[in-house]
Order: sequence, then C-alpha cells, then structure tokens
Amino acid sequence: MRFVRFGNKGEERPGVVFNNEIKDLSAHLSDLSGAHLDPSFLRSLDQMDLNGLPTVPASTRLGPCVANSGKFICIGLNYSDHAAEAGMDVPPEPIIFMKATSAISGPNDPIELPQGSTHTDWEAELGVIIGRHAKYVSEAEALDHIAGYCVVNDVSEREFQTQRSGQWTKGKSADTFGPVGPWLVTPDEIDNPQNLSINLRVNEVPRQTGTTATMVYPVAYLIAYLSQFMSLHPGDIIATGTPPGVGMGQTPPVYLKPGDQIELSIDGLGTQRQVVVGAGSA
Repeated sequence: MRFVRFGNKGEERPGVVFNNEIKDLSAHLSDLSGAHLDPSFLRSLDQMDLNGLPTVPASTRLGPCVANSGKFICIGLNYSDHAAEAGMDVPPEPIIFMKATSAISGPNDPIELPQGSTHTDWEAELGVIIGRHAKYVSEAEALDHIAGYCVVNDVSEREFQTQRSGQWTKGKSADTFGPVGPWLVTPDEIDNPQNLSINLRVNEVPRQTGTTATMVYPVAYLIAYLSQFMSLHPGDIIATGTPPGVGMGQTPPVYLKPGDQIELSIDGLGTQRQVVVGAGSA
C-alpha cells in the first residue's frame, strides 16, 4: 500500500493511494505515527473498503509521509562512486550523522536557502521508515521492523557541512532540508530494496542516476548496525546515502540558487518536486 499525509502544514491527515486517487483515512486512524506504523497494522488496512473512503482533491498539498519522527538518521558515503566524487575513502563502517527533525518538510514544499548560503546541494536517497521498535536486532530480523520506504532529499549546505568545523549536522539541518515522501510504501510493494533506480534532475538537467544495488551497506545491515548503538522507534527515518551526481561533484561544482527546480524519484516510491527560494521566503 502507498500511504500519504495531506493538508496544510501542521494539519496533515492520513490517506492512502487507491486507483490513482488519495482516500482520506482520518476516520480510521489519527495519523501515520507510533503504533499505527506497525507493519501488521498497516497490512490490516488492506482489508478495508478503500473505494468507500472520501476522495481528497488532487490539488491538496502533500505533507511528510510520516508524523512525529523522533530521529532522522543519515548514512554518509554509502555509495562507493559518491565517495570517490567527494574525494573520500569508502568507510570501513557506516558513517552515521543526524539531521534535525525540524528540517522535515513535504515532498513538494519549497527548499529555502539558509541565510549566507552559497553551497546548498541536493542528495536523492532511499528513505526507510521504522515501524517496530528495534534494539540489538540481527540482519536477518531487520527488514521485519520496517513500516515502509520513501524518497528523501537530503539537502545539504556544503560550506556549513565541511568548512565550518564540527559535525556534518550543521550543514544538514536547516528548515526545509528534509523533504520526505510523497508516499510511505509498504515493504510488500517493493520486491527488493537493493534494486531500485534513483534519479534526480535540476532545471531538467539529469544530475543523479544510480541504483540502490551499489550501496556499500544495504538496508538490512544498516538497521541491524544502528540498533546496536541506539533503539530505533516507530517513525524514525533512515536516509541510506546518495549515489553520485551531487552538485559538489560536478566539474565545476554546481549549487542551488533561488528559482532552481528539482525533481527526484525512486522506482515505485514516487516523485518529489521542489522549487528553491531565498532565505525567509518559505
């Protein structure tokens, strides 16, 4: 199933995509968060008469496809060819950093450049949404803890990230730097999370073309690995790394400016479209 959240910012309601329309689920669950993300609960909704649910107007804004995320965990340099374009070695263990949950935005909301930004960049990534508490789980058990998959744009200010000392988080966490969605797609819809094409275009120019098959550390490994260091809770988002083609890796580098248009998609997970705006415009 493909779940969505729709409505004005801060007022989103849960929905499901059925026959290319969004159906309103709010009479049956309060939101896509907490216990409602348990994989068995989401599967039970497939037994509903979806055709009988109210239809949401096609023009309605889509919000982030998950609510109340406690953690937004990112994996760095998880594609060997992206590590090469960044001039870095493939890490011997996954690189983990956090993105502030206040960065989360809808899949088609504007991306606002921070004040003083000159190096804001794009990163199309496979997102994993946790649906069941995970602590010290094995790789064999890991996929059972997934509520669904989604598209993530791990927007990054490279000068803040790499030139301003300290951790990467400061270059990753500006408001609007975490578009998530459009859909939360349940695992039964995805045959193999390690065989999905990823594409991103800026102003109609292809920039990223990759596949999750070239991940250094696959999804199951990442969940098991992370669960050794912290509990994963329903609603937590894991952004699993980006393939090559980011702005920093272009020759010469290309960074985002007001008016730029970004479109990114992953097989089976839908498409995001964002317009870049100046500081204070979103």
